[in-house]
Amino acid sequence: MTSITLSEDKQSSMKHISVYIDIVFCTVVLPLMAMIFPIERWYHHSPLYIVSIGAWLYALYFINRRLTVPLLFHGRSKKKIGIVIICLSLAGTYALSCITLYTPHIPEPHITRVLPFVAHYRQAVWSLFMIVTTFSFAVGLLTQANLQRAQLLAAESDRDKAEIELYKAQIKPHFMFNTLNSLYGLFLTNNERALTSLEKFISMMQYLHSSSSRDHVTLRDEMDYISQYIELQSLRLNNMTHVDVTLEIENHSLLIPPMLLVTFVENCFKHGISSVEKSTLNISLHEHDGHLSFVTRNHIFPKKRIGEHTGIDNCRRRLELLYPGKHNLCIDNDGTDFRVELHIDLIPS
Repeated sequence: MTSITLSEDKQSSMKHISVYIDIVFCTVVLPLMAMIFPIERWYHHSPLYIVSIGAWLYALYFINRRLTVPLLFHGRSKKKIGIVIICLSLAGTYALSCITLYTPHIPEPHITRVLPFVAHYRQAVWSLFMIVTTFSFAVGLLTQANLQRAQLLAAESDRDKAEIELYKAQIKPHFMFNTLNSLYGLFLTNNERALTSLEKFISMMQYLHSSSSRDHVTLRDEMDYISQYIELQSLRLNNMTHVDVTLEIENHSLLIPPMLLVTFVENCFKHGISSVEKSTLNISLHEHDGHLSFVTRNHIFPKKRIGEHTGIDNCRRRLELLYPGKHNLCIDNDGTDFRVELHIDLIPS
């Protein structure tokens, strides 16, 4: 799904950003920090010492970024390993700082200096160690937080996709039960329209089969399916029921989830017809500039039947998952009339 792709893109983007930060830190930030101290003077005492310190600091940065911080985000046993690495880094830095490069001069009594008997180069080692550790942990923590957020979004997306697939699977038996029930009535009464109804039913089953493996179909295909469904259901009606249908689509190539709207149409035929009382089913579908408006209205038979049903609750949840913040569903049920008004923005903003 789109949300899964976005989560993967976020993870990939975060990895690229991390690489850029590593490059900037290693080529710009750390060298500039090191230049604050009189490295050139220390270099005369022991070039190998300066090279060792530089290699140690770079190694610490990448160890913290790639190993220590990720370990701290895992279980207790891995956290312990991360803490051990931190202790080892402190011990390694202490060992390097204990190497005698030169003996510091005792300052004059009137000169105030922090840690007067600790050589500048040793103070520099610990200062650079703190800079590298702080920076590497900050970047590592930010990276891990973003990765975990992306993984959480991906997990939620997988859950939503599974839920949508479940709702799609529930539509098939629901549709087949209601339609086969209508066909049974036509064949039982030897209605001349029974064979025509069976042909339409087979055509609709072919659409169900072909669309079940797809997340979206064109608006034209979905509209054709709704038209076939209305024609099929109308074959079993007598002259007491009138079906008023309006379908106006500007862009037939727009995509919509399959079987999303037919639930409301099905509800009209299930609860809105009577063989002894006159009734009208109103079904209208309009699309203009990517905005879909779908309205159904029917009288409720019998009048004691009140409330929404499983199919509509199913559709409501699908809409929440597929079009969060992009749709408006209004259901009005006063116990006598049932009206559904749905608006969807089909073109992503």
